[in-house]
Amino acid sequence: MNIQVYMHPSFNTWKYIIKRPIKDISILTDSVTPIINNVKKYGDLALKTYTKKYDNFNLKYIQVTEEDINKANIKISNCLKKSIEIAYKNIKFFHQKQIHEESKIEVLPGIICWRKSVPIEKVGFYIPGGSAPLLSTVLMLGIPGKLAGCENIILCSPPNKNGEIHPSILYTAKYIGITQIYKIGGAQAIAAMAYGTESIPSVYKIFGPGNSYVTIAKQIVSQNGIVAIDIPAGPSEIVILADNTANPEYVASDLLSQSEHDMESYILLVTINESWWIEKVKSELKKQLINLSYRKNIMKKAFEKSKIIVFDSLEEGINLINEIAPEHLIINCNNAIYWSNKIKNAGSIFLGNYSPISIGDYATGPNHVLPTYGYAKSYSGVSVDSFIKKITFQKISKKGLRNLSKCVDVLSSEEGLIAHKKSINIRLKK
Repeated sequence: MNIQVYMHPSFNTWKYIIKRPIKDISILTDSVTPIINNVKKYGDLALKTYTKKYDNFNLKYIQVTEEDINKANIKISNCLKKSIEIAYKNIKFFHQKQIHEESKIEVLPGIICWRKSVPIEKVGFYIPGGSAPLLSTVLMLGIPGKLAGCENIILCSPPNKNGEIHPSILYTAKYIGITQIYKIGGAQAIAAMAYGTESIPSVYKIFGPGNSYVTIAKQIVSQNGIVAIDIPAGPSEIVILADNTANPEYVASDLLSQSEHDMESYILLVTINESWWIEKVKSELKKQLINLSYRKNIMKKAFEKSKIIVFDSLEEGINLINEIAPEHLIINCNNAIYWSNKIKNAGSIFLGNYSPISIGDYATGPNHVLPTYGYAKSYSGVSVDSFIKKITFQKISKKGLRNLSKCVDVLSSEEGLIAHKKSINIRLKK
């Protein structure tokens, strides 16, 4: 397992070291655009055609039936059901604390203003299936969506070769209360949720991860102004900041855990430790990988682009991390809280030897749908706020209108918008 090690790089070389791989999206766009257009034009017929082409199944019914859900319930072990229940409770508890009722504000005598949170009426979830059925993402999206009060929630997930959605996805969706589920995957699912078909209703906002084709499809429909999307998405990312209090065995396990998501996963270890410690981490990576037969090829590919950067001080490491703005950041250092307060850009931060990203991916409570590719500089992870919009209200008395009339008279005159000031003055004649 080859990992590039950079010793004490200068600031001028940072941008080359931390650069994320850039894909030529023009080829992807050329592939995805016809799919979107065909779904828009031909609806269910296009969906069934693409399901046959990409999922190797002749789809008769697009929507999951109650019978399908009941079968899934039988296939799920009691142990898994219990684990879903525990994760559900923790995630719900954390997200419930995000709901706040805003107060009315008297800006001036006679001028009362306030905001109201209104749920987005129609939202759609895309949940990957296949070798990694992301039932955890069903929890991470469904719980805040339900707490926000979204009236219509639909879910799309690709079918397997038998035309079935993975039972753990179906069970989790039903557990949350999502029953509008459709056996459609890929860019065609995004197009269906954006434009609507005979079977799948259109939505106002689309959430969820996916492969490159799904990601491009989300970007296209959002750029066209058809729907909003949650956050720009890319391959999973992990950055670890470590000093000599970090356990090399734990550090290696964390790097490996994120590498199994995608061969394009972004993996970076930033440390002030000496060569012997780094060699220990590399030795642990090799040793632990031997015992991980599942998805081993994906992990090996991911590590071909991984890097270890050695600095003289943690301050340098913090500066680099703020430039990267990683999806996941582990601060495995003495006084981790102190160093975490210096982080300006990250999706989610994990502190200390006993805070692996994997536990946060499933069951601690915070959301695991997070910005990647540096978007943590301007985006937050998914929360209850992602499922609501804010409407402002203003109630103004005649006294309040008079109190501000002179101010608006001057401002609107300066902008040359005379009808604006007249709409105020006409109310103050008598």
